[in-house]
Amino acid sequence: MKITTTNAIPQRTNIPRHIGIIMDGNGRWAKKRFMPRIMGHKKGVDQLEAAVRRCTELGVEYLTVFAFSTENWRRPVEEVSFLMGLFSEALKKKVRLLHKNNIRLKVIGGRDKFPPQIRDAIYESEALTANNTGLTLTVAADYGGRQDILNAVNSLIKQGKTEITEEDMFNNLSLGFAPEPDLFIRTGGEARISNFMLWQMAYAELYFTDALWPDFDEKELDKAIASFQKRERRFGRTTEQLPENEQRS
Repeated sequence: MKITTTNAIPQRTNIPRHIGIIMDGNGRWAKKRFMPRIMGHKKGVDQLEAAVRRCTELGVEYLTVFAFSTENWRRPVEEVSFLMGLFSEALKKKVRLLHKNNIRLKVIGGRDKFPPQIRDAIYESEALTANNTGLTLTVAADYGGRQDILNAVNSLIKQGKTEITEEDMFNNLSLGFAPEPDLFIRTGGEARISNFMLWQMAYAELYFTDALWPDFDEKELDKAIASFQKRERRFGRTTEQLPENEQRS
């Protein structure tokens, strides 16, 4: 995965520090082409590589993608089995490319349901890239936002906390190492957040697109970021209270 410069977006300033993505539409992409659903997932892995490359070019610091939810175990056994194999293959073949490009990999969510070889590959991949200082790519697998909050609360109870602050919660969530997302993107035409980063997305800018994930190329990502750059992020303040460079006409 060679990092090269491609087409520019409207502004090189005001780049979101943290982007979260629900990569939706792989199955429908394959169905439209009279292909098995699993081929859409395979194409989706390639598109994630393109998104990582573009985020690196633009200086995005954190990219978090929803790869497999706690609810996805309900899918057909054959599809789940293929996804597990695809995950394992990606960990083996792509991680060294990430490491070569100074990208840190983190995996959040449960691990007990994964086969031992996938659990081992996750630990090895995180260890290999732990000291990298470029983009942090976080893959949410067997992840659910509600479960993440429950886990954090139970952890704080075990620590003996009787009063819990927002800082306590943030630090005990699985994404406690990253800032809150600035921009949330969902592909595939659905307009919901589907139990993804529920605590962290309180002030994220939401962007929904009909583009299916395998079609969400670098130009589509540029469009999402350009939309973000046009928005006025007030965090409870009025427009007049914002510095001039943060006001939008």
